[in-house]
Amino acid sequence: MKNFVVKTIANAGALAVAVWLLDKITLTGDSTGKKIGTLLIVALIFGLVNFLVKPIVKLFSLPLLILTLGLFTLIVNALMLLLTSWLADKFDLSFHVDGFWTAVLGGLIISIVSWALNLALPDGD
Repeated sequence: MKNFVVKTIANAGALAVAVWLLDKITLTGDSTGKKIGTLLIVALIFGLVNFLVKPIVKLFSLPLLILTLGLFTLIVNALMLLLTSWLADKFDLSFHVDGFWTAVLGGLIISIVSWALNLALPDGD
């Protein structure tokens, strides 16, 4: 359970960095507290999408992953971010990713920042 919380916090931090760096990834809200709450909920959605959908997409795209020596993972990450944005819209959350190439760059930023935060944050091991 503690590992889940740490990963969710790392995802929220990575999403915050992507929102901060990219103009076309937006997070709106009345107050800082509301923005933080939205980020945590979006991080939960992003974690669930990565846990449930990403393995299936990677399995079906395995030939492309092999052919591109793993670079197709950037496209898969972008698709997961776009799916998260779509789901956030369905749950009436104020998080939006505008465009595929923004999602590619955002997915790259989120992957790097999430990796660094997971190294820095304790996970209970």
